Amino acid sequence: MEEPIVVGLDIGTSKICTLVARVEGEKTLRILGVGIEPSLGIKRGTVIDITAATQSIARSIEKAERSSGLEITSAIVSLSGSHISSINSRGVVGIAGRVIDPADIARALEAAQAVAIPHNREIIHVIQRSFTVDGQDGIHMPIGMHGFRLEVEAHIITAASATVENIRQAVHSAGVIPAQFVLNPLAAGEVVLSETERQMGAVVCDIGAGTTSIAVYVDGDVWHTMVLPLGGNNITNDIAHGLKVPLAEAEEIKLQQGFSVMADVSPEEKFPIHAFGEDQPVSRSKLELAEIIEARAEEIFTLLLQEIKRSGFDGLLPAGMVLTGGTSNLPGIRTLATQVMGVPVRVARPENLLGLTDQLLTPAFSTSVGLLYWALLMTETNLPTNHGSLTHGPVWKKWLEWLKRLLP
Repeated sequence: MEEPIVVGLDIGTSKICTLVARVEGEKTLRILGVGIEPSLGIKRGTVIDITAATQSIARSIEKAERSSGLEITSAIVSLSGSHISSINSRGVVGIAGRVIDPADIARALEAAQAVAIPHNREIIHVIQRSFTVDGQDGIHMPIGMHGFRLEVEAHIITAASATVENIRQAVHSAGVIPAQFVLNPLAAGEVVLSETERQMGAVVCDIGAGTTSIAVYVDGDVWHTMVLPLGGNNITNDIAHGLKVPLAEAEEIKLQQGFSVMADVSPEEKFPIHAFGEDQPVSRSKLELAEIIEARAEEIFTLLLQEIKRSGFDGLLPAGMVLTGGTSNLPGIRTLATQVMGVPVRVARPENLLGLTDQLLTPAFSTSVGLLYWALLMTETNLPTNHGSLTHGPVWKKWLEWLKRLLP
């Protein structure tokens, strides 16, 4: 049987990354093509210049095609931005005393979608949290059980239709069909979370350039999601204003000299900058820089903590937080996150990759690689877009595995 090819297109605020991979063995990915391009026309997950966005996406796709030697016609596309929102819903269907099959679960999930969604929004994901059969709750997978009444508790993620359509149009104009949109932290979670962390309770935090997005996992399923319109660019802007330097130099200073915790920086340490109005480089204190970074990073984590407490799941996260995304590379950010969040924190990156991996083994590419695993699940299950005609047979078990993750 021919090994499937999967493609992920990660559209971020700072970069656009197209990855082409071949599936080898059980779940091993060999990266065949990589196309990384600076992101233009995209800000905080939304298109602000569709022509510039299309050109950036097209250049990224072209690089991936050139390095892989393959033509890209469709891809799984990342989605983020403050326009993302989520609600919880329940769906109920009758079973008439027979054995519950995948089609019944699909009907229950469709019933859960029968909620009042504003006309200017569209459903991106429907995530099953738990099932109830004839009043017996806490069931993770009711396939094969007898019952008369099946209920599902679902987490529904929606996005602004206009924003999604603009991204869809930009990708289409670049010659690629978006097979599905996937929320950033859900894609990253496929790469950075262990099965134990999923079951125990953990939150994936993807800190990108323009947004910070989280997904709360409890009992193996996603229970809550949120996108915050703050990220690494806000830290860069603060450095530019505080030190009075151009944005490009502020970004370089953040990457080369930045530290997230003031207490761990010596007041004697200095570094040179090219400030506005100065003919010669001047020295600034690393402690001053750390103060700027810590203030903004602490604000981001404080807002995340408030959101997690508001959701009511703050006491269900013994596995703590898994940090990923480009900004999680900042030295000391794990220590600061631990102090603010009050839970164990680790920084994660993609692992177990083969092929062209030189640029990908950093937290900045967790979402990009996660899209490939998402595409792999879709390839294995042949999941239909309408859930009315699910087949039994070899695909059935794969479909169950997919259902435990997410149903689009």
